[in-house]
Formats: sequence, C-alpha cells, structure tokens
Amino acid sequence: MKLTGRVAIVTGAGRGLGLAYARALGAAGAAVVCNDADEASAAAAAAGIEAAGGRAVAEPGAVGPSEVAETLVKRAVAAFGRLDALVTNAGVLRDRILWRMTDDEFDEVVAVHLRGTFTCVRAAVRQLRAQGDGGRIVTVGSPAGQRGNPGQTNYAAAKAAIVGMTRTWALECARDRITVNAVVPVAATAMTATIPAFAPHVTAWRDRGVPLPDWLRTGEGFGTAEDAAGLVVFLASAASGGITGQAIGIGGDRLTLWTHPAETVAAHRGGGWDGDGIAAVWEPLFGAAVQPVGIPAPREPRP
Repeated sequence: MKLTGRVAIVTGAGRGLGLAYARALGAAGAAVVCNDADEASAAAAAAGIEAAGGRAVAEPGAVGPSEVAETLVKRAVAAFGRLDALVTNAGVLRDRILWRMTDDEFDEVVAVHLRGTFTCVRAAVRQLRAQGDGGRIVTVGSPAGQRGNPGQTNYAAAKAAIVGMTRTWALECARDRITVNAVVPVAATAMTATIPAFAPHVTAWRDRGVPLPDWLRTGEGFGTAEDAAGLVVFLASAASGGITGQAIGIGGDRLTLWTHPAETVAAHRGGGWDGDGIAAVWEPLFGAAVQPVGIPAPREPRP
C-alpha cells in the first residue's frame, strides 16, 4: 500500500505504538511529522525514518494545548506543503484505584489523551477543510475505554470519550470527505508491561527476544507494536475512503470491529415505570442480557 505524496502527523511518535505507526507510514511513502513530548525521542524517530529512505521532521511538544496542535499542522505544511492524515497516539498513564487517585493524576491523563486528541484533530480538520480534498483522521482508543479496567478511571474515561468524539466527527466531517476512525490496539509496550497477566510475556520478548506465543497472538489478539501499524497505514490510505466512524481493533494476528453501544433488550409499560415495576421485570427480561465489564485476563490453553 503506497502513501507516496501524502503527509501525516503522528503524536507520541517517540516510542511504542506511535513509533511503529510513524515508521510504517514513512515506509509506505508518506512524509511524517514526528511529535513527542520528549525532544530527543521525536528527533530519533524522524532520523530513523529518513535513514530508511523516507521523509520526516521532528516537532516536539506535549499535546493538549491548542498552540501545540496548531504548531504541528503548521510544521507539516511548512515542511511538506500540505497535510493528509493525523494519528493522535500521544498518551500517558497515571494508574491508581479510584479512592486514591488525585485530581492531578486525573487531569493529566485527560489533558493529554482527551484534550490532546481534541485540539490536534480540530487543528488538522481546519487545514484539511481549507485544502478541500479530503483527509484521514485516526484516533486511538483502548479496550479499557470499551470495557473498563480497575485502576484506570482517568485513562478509561478519556479513551471512551475519544471513541465518542470519533463518531461525532465522522458525521461532522463527512461532507468534506474527511474520514475519522478509532483504532483500538493491543500490543506489547511499556504500558501493557505493567499489566500482570501480560508482563512475563512482554518482558521475555523485550529483554530476551522470545517470540510472543501463538495463543497470545491469536487467542488474545496481543502482539507487537509493529503488528498494529498496518491498520494505521490502511486508514491513512485512499483504500479506506468509504470507512468512517468506526472503532477497529488490532493486535497480534487478530483484526476486529467493535460494535457501537446499542439497546439489547427493551420492555414497555403503559403509564411508565416505577421502582416496583422495574424490580418485577428485571431478572426475567433483562438478567440474561446484563453486559460484562472489564478486560478478560488472558488464559494460556492447558495442554
């Protein structure tokens, strides 16, 4: 899949998934603006793309403020003449159980993930609309935002909101032929290395080069950051022009499409419902359809 002549911005491109996205876009022929809060990491990402024969520039800055978002778009236009795609990957974790989470821990995660996505997408869409020939927005969700995860009030809230914004933007941007989709990646990164169920496998792969087991790659859809990059390339390409407003999962050997929230059971009662009426019908009508919460822990098949 070729992206020759296209220009993309990737936030949080200095490491992990963001670096994999930036490298894959560059390898496909796109010119890439590599953003990261760490200046050295952004510079290294851009240098790596150029060393591999691609085109890239670094533009460091912590996303969230409007000024950073606008600077990223201006840099893309100044360096490469236009903008075609934005990948809003930047994020941080400040995990803590609800009753111990501080205001600052909540605000920092929401500022980077949620506000950072909003300001960067707003700046990019303004540029894409001015150019008048469509474009691609790729936001980044998480299974935690889809299902919840203990210790991640801030992160899960931000990621759920990002998918909600993605659906709204898909509607708002359709007339301008700008697609907006969310990827929901699962990969071995510094973030997932903190999850006890994944930690031994991430450590073995990272430190000793031990391949991730097939049951994890296929059954759990858990792979490397590079495994997730192909979806971003596809969503940045002309081939995805008819796809918008979707939350698409990727990880290991598995590609998935997340459903949008939908009513699964409905009941009606003339005159409306009171507490006693709901109690009477809840178990027989709704009990079997109650939705699970949380991310299922990976389970290695027994011999």
